[in-house]
Amino acid sequence: MSLREVTAGCKLFTALLLILGPPAEDRHTGCAHALEQQEHAARGAAELEEVVFVIQSQRNSYHARRGVQRRAEILQQAAELGQVVPVVLLLHELSAFAGDWSILPALPHLSATFGQSASWFFFIEEETRVSLAALLQVLHRYQVHEEWFLGKRLHDSEASIIHHYAFSEDPSSFGYPDPAAGWALSTPLLHRLTERIQHGSLKSDFTIDLKHEIALFIWDEGKGPKLTAVPEFCTEPRDNCATTFTTYLPNCGCSVSKDDVFVAVKTCQKFHRERVPVVKATWESDAGFLEYYSDVIDASIPTISLGVPNTERGHCGKTFAILRRFLRDTGPKADWLLIVDDDTLISLPRLRRLLRCYDPKEAVSLGERYGYSLINHGYSYTTGGGGMVLSRPAVSRIVSSGCRCYTDDAPDDMVLGRCFTSLNVPITHSPLFHQARPDDYNHTLISLQQAISFHKHWNVDPVAVYRLWLQETPPRDEL
Repeated sequence: MSLREVTAGCKLFTALLLILGPPAEDRHTGCAHALEQQEHAARGAAELEEVVFVIQSQRNSYHARRGVQRRAEILQQAAELGQVVPVVLLLHELSAFAGDWSILPALPHLSATFGQSASWFFFIEEETRVSLAALLQVLHRYQVHEEWFLGKRLHDSEASIIHHYAFSEDPSSFGYPDPAAGWALSTPLLHRLTERIQHGSLKSDFTIDLKHEIALFIWDEGKGPKLTAVPEFCTEPRDNCATTFTTYLPNCGCSVSKDDVFVAVKTCQKFHRERVPVVKATWESDAGFLEYYSDVIDASIPTISLGVPNTERGHCGKTFAILRRFLRDTGPKADWLLIVDDDTLISLPRLRRLLRCYDPKEAVSLGERYGYSLINHGYSYTTGGGGMVLSRPAVSRIVSSGCRCYTDDAPDDMVLGRCFTSLNVPITHSPLFHQARPDDYNHTLISLQQAISFHKHWNVDPVAVYRLWLQETPPRDEL
């Protein structure tokens, strides 16, 4: 029964009072209670049982454990509030499809399974902490029969290549959510998005920056809602926060040793004088084992030729030669292989702190995760410019699997991703790796991070970028 119907019924009871006299007291009380219930439902979700929590967990064992811990915290908090236990989902467990991390492929399942009982779907990261009481207060402000997209609003300060220069005339006019603060969809909006996914197609086959692309899909060139900014969705603690965030660089113990990371730098003759000196002036000294791989031997660097001709793009042949070299019996027995471009800027101390969280005996592919044709069950991959980190078991599995480059200039990161997908090796994401320059990202967002890498020397002083964003002062003690 709608609020209008309940109101009309109560007016009828009032008219009957004048004609027939006062009815039983509980009759009037029941009418008032019905009005109160309908008004409350119109305002928003009343109970936690009407909120589905989706933790954006990952398949890697470390991240899966963190997701389980966050779910337990939410359920314990609900019990302490005396609320009915809410539905708390781990995204990586929703289906067998590893591409559910891109959210859109998972929406039809969420709609079909929970769409009749839930009013809100709330997405958080593994390290996002939630105050359930404060969250309910926020959601009560919004009418659940309407389409709502709620979050902490970010925007570009200038047109960005990672967003395909969208809204170049006024980049700040379009907002997208900070995933660390959590973001919410009302059920009517989720249902409509599901219809579009099931009967439409995406404009691009690539998933590059998930938060921006979700906001674009929801907005749908003005046919859908823009993001509504919620001040209580926070990353840093302050009064009245419904969410807060810890860090993307957790403290998992002492850093792994320098000798546990083998660094492979891909270069070519034409960049020996332009790019290699930047590496040497910035982060090379932080490496325990490092080799430069080029199309020619240059003793002054020195470089190693793998017998693979240089290509203008792709470099798949060179990358697979590096994988085979890493496994050779005569080389150092490092647990981890880092493959970077000669214009990658990276903080090796931070990388080694992050790697302490991962099991080197597990097949791990770590970096900035992109996706190809995920809505059609495609595959994910670690984008090369930000750095690709592979455990020794991951390298061993891909080399022994028979996966090969279809040409030497095939895109190495995408070929590796397709191979790992076929081998059921998860692509593990860290937002601390960056395929582009600092100016291509929201400044507030990266200022709160301890970035591990950036890429490209276009229109920047790379040494200055390294010193500002990646160099630690004073340097931490190294093993």
